[in-house]
Amino acid sequence: MKVRGQKANKVNVITLGCSKNLVDSEVLMGQLRANQFDVTHEAETNDANIVIVNTCGFIDNAKQESIDTILRYADEKEAGRLDKLYVMGCLSQRYKDELETEIPQVDAYFGTLEMPQLMKKLEANYQHELVGERLITTPSHYAYFKIAEGCNRPCSFCAIPLMRGKHTDRSIEDLVREAKRLASMGTKELILIAQDLTYYGLQAYGERKLPDLLRHLSDVEGIEWIRMQYAYPSQFPMEALTVMAERENICKYLDMPLQHISDNMLKTMRRGISKRRTIELVDTMRQRVPDIALRTTLIAGHPGETQQDFEELYQWVADTKFDRLGIFTYSHEESTHAYTLDDNVPAETKQDRADQIMELQQGISLELNEQKVGQTYKVLFDRKESGYFVGRTQYDSPEVDNEVLVPATKDTHVRLGDFATVKINEASDFDLYGELV
Repeated sequence: MKVRGQKANKVNVITLGCSKNLVDSEVLMGQLRANQFDVTHEAETNDANIVIVNTCGFIDNAKQESIDTILRYADEKEAGRLDKLYVMGCLSQRYKDELETEIPQVDAYFGTLEMPQLMKKLEANYQHELVGERLITTPSHYAYFKIAEGCNRPCSFCAIPLMRGKHTDRSIEDLVREAKRLASMGTKELILIAQDLTYYGLQAYGERKLPDLLRHLSDVEGIEWIRMQYAYPSQFPMEALTVMAERENICKYLDMPLQHISDNMLKTMRRGISKRRTIELVDTMRQRVPDIALRTTLIAGHPGETQQDFEELYQWVADTKFDRLGIFTYSHEESTHAYTLDDNVPAETKQDRADQIMELQQGISLELNEQKVGQTYKVLFDRKESGYFVGRTQYDSPEVDNEVLVPATKDTHVRLGDFATVKINEASDFDLYGELV
């Protein structure tokens, strides 16, 4: 490796997949910066001569995107425009041997927990004391906040435990320390993520500690919103709802992937919960926190899903009226329990079922949004785009949920990253339009 400070030490990190991967990239970039590397994230220019691709291996489409990205930079390396190419993350964890054979242009592959080995390959020191010392790639006013790694759930369709290992908690002390550091840098919103927020505390403390963690984070000065994503429904710690109701800076928002509703499919998917208990859980959440916004994700076409199962799912979505909803078509993943089953739902049927659910949700979202017209909301503004300031209420997470648009006229005084009160004047299926109050 050439002398530090020269072009050879400029690293471009490419992140694919979910927000948990993004946090890993931010931690890596913090480590690189501490080792005097010049580091960028998904730079548009090609002046870096070291590229690190942080891959996703979740489902077929994500795997293909990762492979295509690796091949693109492998071509850059073969053309002499890149000195070193490294690959890390979920795809590398899951298919390392195959990748080394099929794409030998990559200098080295590293799994999800092998960041220290990657740093050593770069002749750099992995510094364990750099808790929270990551380079934020999101707008500075919000940050994804990973509280645990891995997953212990046995869901039939999911390969994440194969790639991320067993559930491992971060300590409350470390998380509070990181939250304080982020707040000192101007972060106002923490978006709590893990493979399973519900499980938090069991590994480190022997009991579920999500409510305690929420209280500690809520006390951090400067943090105005705390948002929860990726909670598992089975054995959800209901005390977390009490904290949500009590603390003003905990968003009345919960992302809880439910996947299905028919007992047949919940059993086949190994979800550890029944239809009756799922319905009771949603009802209880809405009773305990009346204005809670519930986001869920579903799977269409899992092995064994009958037309009757789908119709039951469709009717439940119609009845429940989730505030936010997404749906995936089932992907037949090697080494998962479902891979032993016959992938017996045709691809076109999977897609048709997913389309039907999303069309239904589009109507539900429009109905719920129209009820917001005339009301005022606290809005956090993320960006300016196409003549509008674009922001979110506490009921919306970045990139996946509704947005609030305020016309960017000469009389509109908005600073990105600031909160403002907005009166909603108009609604569409997935957007709200308003004016500053």
